Amino acid sequence: MDDRDLELMAHLARRAGFGATRGELERNLAQGYEATVEELLNPGDPRNMPDDLIRRYHVDQSEARMLASTGATWIYRMVTTRCPLEEKMALFWHGLFATGYTKLNQARTLLNQVDMFRRCGLGKFPDLLVELSKDPAMIIWLDNQDNHKDAINENYGRELLELFSMGIGNYTEQDIKECSRAFTGWTLKNAEFMAMRASKDSIWPYGRIAWHFEYRDHDHDHGEKTFLGETGKFNGEDIIDIIVRQEATAEFVCRRLFQYFASDEVDNQGRETITRMKASYFDSGYEIRPVLRTLFNSDYFKSDRARYSRVKGPVELLVGAIRMAGSYQKPTFGAQKLADQALYMGQGLLQPPTVEGWHEGMEWIDSGSLVERVNFAAKELADVRNPGVRSIIDRLAGDGEGVLSPEKLVDRCLDLMGPISVSEGTASSLVALAERDGELDLREHQEGDDAERRVGNMLRLIASTKEYQLA
Repeated sequence: MDDRDLELMAHLARRAGFGATRGELERNLAQGYEATVEELLNPGDPRNMPDDLIRRYHVDQSEARMLASTGATWIYRMVTTRCPLEEKMALFWHGLFATGYTKLNQARTLLNQVDMFRRCGLGKFPDLLVELSKDPAMIIWLDNQDNHKDAINENYGRELLELFSMGIGNYTEQDIKECSRAFTGWTLKNAEFMAMRASKDSIWPYGRIAWHFEYRDHDHDHGEKTFLGETGKFNGEDIIDIIVRQEATAEFVCRRLFQYFASDEVDNQGRETITRMKASYFDSGYEIRPVLRTLFNSDYFKSDRARYSRVKGPVELLVGAIRMAGSYQKPTFGAQKLADQALYMGQGLLQPPTVEGWHEGMEWIDSGSLVERVNFAAKELADVRNPGVRSIIDRLAGDGEGVLSPEKLVDRCLDLMGPISVSEGTASSLVALAERDGELDLREHQEGDDAERRVGNMLRLIASTKEYQLA
């Protein structure tokens, strides 16, 4: 097995998913890098934990009313899916098209939006924007139910251009007004009925129900509009068709994808990769899948400079630690606390701080969130009862005669947890700690004995390193 090939496959697994166990990496190596990229880009049956099984054990997740329970439902899927890029893309769009519970008070509608991200997240960008514009959670989040032909509300039109597709500086205030006019009549089917039934001072004026989209032709502004230099009697779909053709849109989408999957910072080589991603965007008719194919197969993505150049988001780190440890593979008491844990780390699922989403990169890390990140990952990976940890112990026991020097213990644990590349200083510190107990003898290890606890402790220490916080 070529170490460079293994490191590259592990890098792909961290970026296009949530990391991989050694068994998963070996399967991917057998089929090759490009074939693995294609498998990721064309997800099949995710074989995730079934919803009916989850609901049998978690009544709170059946109704999807409570926020932590709803977040845990999504985490269960991220942890158990066989299609990690599908979930990683849903997480990406959730951050870009940030929609939150604080205004909706309706968690089921947010899960429905995440389902839409799964369906459309790798497809045509215009299709995704149309579905987003019809999404009840987004309609409520940005007030488009209050956007009428005789009294436009500019909230959705503004954010569609500023935060979701083009970026500031590529449109005018008049473009915002014309865009908003085009989305008049895009509303909720059951909003008026529920509003009539609700008390005027209710905190749930539209009811805690899963809303549905409705287009009301009588409330749509059918007049002529001029948008980004084009004139016509545009409806919302027409506006989106114009948006996706813009060079600014290609730049916006490709740069955001690059920063999420390749590197927090964009250098000269990164800009060249983004240029090729933009060409794939236009050549494919604005499809996301070919853009990611270009990125994952690029020299930049495969290079050393791309590795460990991103700070893992809190959900990435949490899900990655669980998948490595092999825990939460069946309904588990207290799973709702996983969503709370992500919130303590700074990324509450389904509750972004603003319509801008989360500030990522180094802003994920502060003194409080770092403690939460380290403690959670260390706890999961130190538990020798977890199946993934037991698999690591078994592999270590099969090395040579089952006796490992401190240096060998550190090297093999870093290898089986990634492989993870660490600085000389980090490696020296880990070896110094391992040397306190001398050689590790796993020849006759028993579950939970001192030898196994030493392995768990080393995994805990590695999870506490700076390098583990990076992808």
